[in-house]
Amino acid sequence: METVQAQEGQQLLPDPGVVSYSFRNQFEEDVPGTLDLIKSMGLTNIEFSSLFGTTAEELRGMLDERGLICTSYGVGYDALVNDTEQVVEDARTLGAKHVRIAWIPHESPFSIEDAKKTVTDFNQAGKELREAGLYFSYHNHGYEFRPYEDGTLFDYIVEHTDPEYVSFEMDLLWTAHPGADPVELLQEYPDRFRLMHLKDLKKGVEGDYSGSAPEEYDVRLGTGQIDFPAVLRAAQDTNIEYYYIEDESHEVVERVPKSIEYLKSLTK
Repeated sequence: METVQAQEGQQLLPDPGVVSYSFRNQFEEDVPGTLDLIKSMGLTNIEFSSLFGTTAEELRGMLDERGLICTSYGVGYDALVNDTEQVVEDARTLGAKHVRIAWIPHESPFSIEDAKKTVTDFNQAGKELREAGLYFSYHNHGYEFRPYEDGTLFDYIVEHTDPEYVSFEMDLLWTAHPGADPVELLQEYPDRFRLMHLKDLKKGVEGDYSGSAPEEYDVRLGTGQIDFPAVLRAAQDTNIEYYYIEDESHEVVERVPKSIEYLKSLTK
């Protein structure tokens, strides 16, 4: 019975990707060597949030040489809004289908005024990206879950952005840290999420709406607060296409293989 369950088709998530940010320190030192390291872990799909001193063309060449792919390209808010054409060009060169940003510039606390400006910018940039054949997603970072009216500012952003142009990447740590339930969120907005960051939050810590936390709050997958079986089962009924392991610790080289092993142990 165990043998049957271990078959790839029975795994909840047979082929996770990884976020380049996890290996940011290694990439800063040696881009091709870090790509080799990632491949040696059995990972082939990378979400890049930096070109690490290379051009998009150079990075694509290194990926192709190794049989690796980039499916999502992360950029900053300013580039998204003010340099959209270059973002499109780089994403296409990398072979990415998705473009995402992970931070909205604001003075804390994140406010309804911030959310309204965000909606306007997201709808405009998202339209340009979609017309270029790309999907735009916003990666939540915790501060958007401040209460607002009958819901949260995150609800406001979801409900006031055009679903044709604006999607979301759920970061599990930055969903749980401000006290939101990732399973409930996936069930509430199944059509709006297209990507997910697989990240665990240390047990027993108290979160807030700051959008920041000590590095030690980020723990190896399966050892923290996130109920990964429940999350991954709920995600089966959403538009999520790619899942990326993100590990912000300095022990990433040791921890990522263990996180992969944990994910592969989860069966349907």
